[in-house]
Parts: sequence; structure tokens; C-alpha cells
Amino acid sequence: MTTTPSQVAKGDRLPESSVSITRTDLVRYAGASGDFNPIHHSEAFAREVGLPDVIAHGMLTMALATRLVTDWVGDPGRIIEHGVRFTRPVVVPDDGEGATVELSGKVADVAEDGTAKVNITAKCAEQGVLGGAYAVVRIS
Repeated sequence: MTTTPSQVAKGDRLPESSVSITRTDLVRYAGASGDFNPIHHSEAFAREVGLPDVIAHGMLTMALATRLVTDWVGDPGRIIEHGVRFTRPVVVPDDGEGATVELSGKVADVAEDGTAKVNITAKCAEQGVLGGAYAVVRIS
């Protein structure tokens, strides 16, 4: 069952989200963030350093995971704490379709102080790309 923040209980699930990332998205993110590392745009360089292909910026993947929670709570200012570990890169092929990141969240705990901890799952090609992803949010 998916819930809204006004009726939160431990075990509740957030609405799932699916986000496509294309090479064009990587160019836009590089321009906005200033991160022009060639692993995010050069296939030759990415392969030279041992990657299978160009990969998405880790911070972009983290931002998408965070957006799952901010969309749910309705206000980015309600996030009190957030953390992730990068466990696997999101490989973005140059095929016009890119990569799809599947996002889901589950309320792990609701505290008496009006906060909730949400565990976030991010997968690409059916494999987890973030580990220990979570956000603590004000729900009241």
C-alpha cells in the first residue's frame, strides 16, 4: 500500500518511480554541476579505466533517489537527513533510450518527534546501484 505523509506507519511504501537517463541528460547534468569527468561522456575513456561504458554521475543517481522522497513529502525542506553508498554504477548506453533507474521507498520507522525514516531502493538493470540509501523526513 502506498501512503501520503499525513498517514504514515512503519512498513508503508512510497509510490514507485521509474526514471530514464540518457546521454543528453548526462551532458545537462555535467553543465549544471560542473562535473566534466570523461567517464560520464567518453566511451573510450570509460573503457580505458575499466568501466563497461559511460556511467551516470553518482550525485545524479542520488538526486533521483532523493526526489522520490521529496515528491512524496511535497517539500524538500522536510528532509532532515539523507545518506547513500554508491554500490554499482548506472551504465548509460548511447542508444537513444539510455538507462532506467527504478526507485522505491519504504518507511522503516516513525518516531514520536514527528519524523520518519524512509529506506530507498534504486535499481538499474535489476541490480542495486545504491546501498543503505535513506532519508529522515518531518511528517508532521
